[in-house]
Amino acid sequence: MFNRTGPNRQFLRPNPNNDAVYSISSNSDTHVMKPESATLAAISTAAPTFSQEAVSRAIEAQFGLIGEYSPLVSERDQNFMLRTDDCGHFVAKVTSDLEEAAATDFQIEALLHLEKKGGVNVPRVVRTKAGETFGEISDDSSSYRLRVVTWVDGEPLESQGLNERSVCDFGAALARLDEAFAGYTHPGENQASLWDLQRVLELRELIDYISDSSARDSVVQAADDFQNRVLPVLGKLRYQVIHSDANPGNILLADDGIGFIDFGDIVKAPLVFDVAIAMSYLRSFDANPLKFMVPFIAAYHSVNPLEAREADVLFDLVRARLTTTITFLYWRLSARAENDPYRQKALEVESGAGRFLAILESIGRSEFREELSFIQ
Repeated sequence: MFNRTGPNRQFLRPNPNNDAVYSISSNSDTHVMKPESATLAAISTAAPTFSQEAVSRAIEAQFGLIGEYSPLVSERDQNFMLRTDDCGHFVAKVTSDLEEAAATDFQIEALLHLEKKGGVNVPRVVRTKAGETFGEISDDSSSYRLRVVTWVDGEPLESQGLNERSVCDFGAALARLDEAFAGYTHPGENQASLWDLQRVLELRELIDYISDSSARDSVVQAADDFQNRVLPVLGKLRYQVIHSDANPGNILLADDGIGFIDFGDIVKAPLVFDVAIAMSYLRSFDANPLKFMVPFIAAYHSVNPLEAREADVLFDLVRARLTTTITFLYWRLSARAENDPYRQKALEVESGAGRFLAILESIGRSEFREELSFIQ
């Protein structure tokens, strides 16, 4: 059970071949399971802190781009918007030194793959003057990968408010993105990240940071249900590379359609995880809590049909993502300074996650599935 007082079990990484979903080993009641140090460190360590002048010099020397730089809020990388006079806008990214090279290559090659496939609005990789997909920037102790991608125009969905048209467009666009990712493979596709929904049970160590007892109880129950209801069927679900973080801050509304940004969490996982993650952000607090979720998934299903077994686990997957969001939110309140920009953004965006998790619990699994009865 995923709880704070009873026996603990250790859940390891899913087998990438999918023949065994998790390895479980029972331990003594006093054992406390901890997430792998690398995965927790990757989201707790501060981003690189190069000066704008240093990044500007490196970008000009290696990519030949000159312009004005504005910092962008990021969890683990150091990002800038770059405005040039003649070549448009770009995102310059100093990659965290904790990110493995294979994971960085995976993200780069994924964007190159999507560019070849076409039909989706995503950033494009900008090459160095030497034709490489990344450059380098160094300080006294380390060397960091330096990347540039094109800027995707549009207004973030989180700033526009949800309506039926926008969520339908979002659902259809995510379906096309997942279709474009189908068949893409890479050695780095199993990158370790605690945002990976497959690792939700590894958050055990962080539950004590949830100071709200009601929210903590909901998180424990949702994680227990993931363990008991989702883990046994994971091996029967369709796996592929997914975006894995289609939240309204990463979804852009533009005249030419929906755009997707921030591919830092892409991973090979069950396809339906991408749908569940997106749905967890389509929150309504009025008389019909599912009024945005249902048209979203209907639009997705019309483009990239889901299977009944995938719809059967959506209720628990949405709750699992909300569990991850809530756990990290409370953890960040203690792990980052009050003036930390990412902490402040998380508070603004995620403060309703606990409330919405409680609403879903009041609806129940059966009623939720009945709303999705068009998926057979």
